[in-house]
Amino acid sequence: MMLSFVVASAVCNNGSQVNLDFANLSLINVIILGIVQGITELLPISSTAHLRIVPALLGIPDPGAAFSAAMQLASLTAVLGYFWQDLKKLTGETIRAISGQDYQSSSLRLMLGLLLGTLPIAVAGLLLKPILNSCDSPMRSLVVIGAASIIMSVLLAIAEKRGGRERTFDNLNLWDGIWVGIAQAFALIPGVSRSGSTLTSGLFLGMKRDTAARFSFLLGLPAVILAGAVELHTLLKAGLSVGGWFTLLVGLISASISAFLAIWGLLRYLETRSTWIFVFYRFAMGVFLIVGVMAGWLQN
Repeated sequence: MMLSFVVASAVCNNGSQVNLDFANLSLINVIILGIVQGITELLPISSTAHLRIVPALLGIPDPGAAFSAAMQLASLTAVLGYFWQDLKKLTGETIRAISGQDYQSSSLRLMLGLLLGTLPIAVAGLLLKPILNSCDSPMRSLVVIGAASIIMSVLLAIAEKRGGRERTFDNLNLWDGIWVGIAQAFALIPGVSRSGSTLTSGLFLGMKRDTAARFSFLLGLPAVILAGAVELHTLLKAGLSVGGWFTLLVGLISASISAFLAIWGLLRYLETRSTWIFVFYRFAMGVFLIVGVMAGWLQN
């Protein structure tokens, strides 16, 4: 008998145009989704893709883009905790540079790069928000996610082969933030992966693998803060119940723990190993999703 994984269609609760189905999930399912979100948000394999695949395998509804975006606040907690000393040092040096009118300071330029690099995804996010957050959004179809995953696996493979892998964090500048920030905006397409697009662009810019990952995490902070704040406001306006907020909190706690472990593991892995494992994984996942939809195993 053919095995069929069916994704329950999203239903707009209370007449809202935002998918609130996650509020009806059991706590164990939300904890599982939180762990999946925390790990896959910071690894270059697309959290959005896995938050569509895992619910399909569990036979539960797609939690929706608003849930996915709000859950990114977990990665904010993990990144702040892991890189607190780096952020404290960079912020202090930036403030001293501004106070001393040292506009050639490398720290000041890097900080400006991180901030300017947030603009592309902020603008694109506002423009695409009605499409991304809508119930049964076509952008969250498994075919779109699968195609994006395959394309990104190819780009990561090229970056791995051709990247110089010589530049360290001390060599980064304003333009690195801008270029990687532009790449980050493409992560709004489900399946691209924010960490995947920024890591890939960092490798293309000649960064060492662990430097590209570290820069990716820091660049994502402003974007995650903005996205999380916007989605929390969206959920508030959509009339999310008290139980729904509790469910979201449980997911955030489990996601924060797994995200911290994901940062620790990825940085140590990339210190001595290549990104080929992610290339192969993403390609295989993309093929599986597209073939699964075409064969009827998965509902698009």
